[in-house]
Amino acid sequence: MRDVRITGTGQLLNLSRDLRRAGGTRLQRNFARRIRRAAEPLKDDLQTAVRTLNVRSEGGHKRGGPSPTTRPLRATIAAAIRISVRTTGSPGARIWIDRAALPPDMRAMPNRLDEARWRHPVYGNRRRWAAQYASPWWDVTIRAHTARMTAEVERVLDDVQRDLT
Repeated sequence: MRDVRITGTGQLLNLSRDLRRAGGTRLQRNFARRIRRAAEPLKDDLQTAVRTLNVRSEGGHKRGGPSPTTRPLRATIAAAIRISVRTTGSPGARIWIDRAALPPDMRAMPNRLDEARWRHPVYGNRRRWAAQYASPWWDVTIRAHTARMTAEVERVLDDVQRDLT
């Protein structure tokens, strides 16, 4: 699973340099706030996509029920999705899953969910294993937002460049 990054374009780098030269902390904060605001709908949709992800078990068994732990898998992963925005160095936005926010036994699960198949012991019994399946959700959700994000970032860049001149 890849992070989502809107970074490194020549236009972002030039704008970052111009913001530093202008010394406008107000402009930098405005730039960062608007880039974050452009990324928020993607973060929200990623969280919704993982929360509503249909997880099926091998053979189509309908057994299951509430999570035997206090850490439901999909809600825990959704809560670990983060956004960070940088206005210096490599300016842009990044959306990722913060694995440090996940319990140690769940750190590989975001990738497993997106790969669509994983195996696990049944209620911790290592002599009995189950396979579960899900549909890819990360890249599908990102692709749905790519055009909107690109247009929004271009609009932010144009507005901030206009403020600088």
